[in-house]
Amino acid sequence: MEPLRKHTGLVFPLNRSNVDTDQIIPKQFLKRIERQGFGQFLFFNWRFHDDGTPREDFSLNDSKYDEASVLVGGENFGCGSSREHAPWAIQDYGFKVVIAPSFADIFYNNCFKNGILPIELPKSVTDQMIKEAEDHQYELTVDLENQVVRDDSREVSFDIQSYHKEMLLNGWDEIAVTLTYQEKIDQFEQKTS
Repeated sequence: MEPLRKHTGLVFPLNRSNVDTDQIIPKQFLKRIERQGFGQFLFFNWRFHDDGTPREDFSLNDSKYDEASVLVGGENFGCGSSREHAPWAIQDYGFKVVIAPSFADIFYNNCFKNGILPIELPKSVTDQMIKEAEDHQYELTVDLENQVVRDDSREVSFDIQSYHKEMLLNGWDEIAVTLTYQEKIDQFEQKTS
C-alpha cells in the first residue's frame, strides 16, 4: 500500500445515510479475488440503469466529480454485510478518504486494512461539506500526521487510533506490521528449532 500522510482532493458528496456494502458494491460483482477492477461497479445500482447506461440523476456520473478522491457521506456509512470488496471498490474508483458522521465497525476497520482513511466528523460539519460540494467544486486537505481536515475557511480535528495511523502513514497492511517484528520472529524460531 502507498503511505498516506497528507492528501488534497476534490470532494464527492453522497448525501445518504445507511449506505450499505451491497449498495457500495452489489453482490453480483463479487466474483474476483484480486483487489483491482471493482471501481467500475462502485454504487452500480445507483449509477446505472438496468441496460448499463449511466443515470443522469446520480451525481457521481456528473463530470464535475471525475477527479474526486474524497467521499463525504451520511451516518452509518458501510453498514450491512462485512464484505471487504466495499473498500476495494471505493479505493479502486480513486477515493483515498471517506468522511462521515459514523461508520459500521467492520467497514471502518476494512478501510484501514486497504489503505483508505475513514474519518468521523460531526454531522453538522459533514452536512456543510456535502452542501459545499453540491454547490461547487470543493476541495479538502486531509493531514493525517496532524489529524486535521481543512478547507479554505475552517480546520477540523479528527481522532484516530495510533495503530491505524501508523499503518496508513507507513503504507502497511497487517502482514507488513507483522514483518516489522522479523528479527524477533527469527530469534524465536532459532530458539525453538
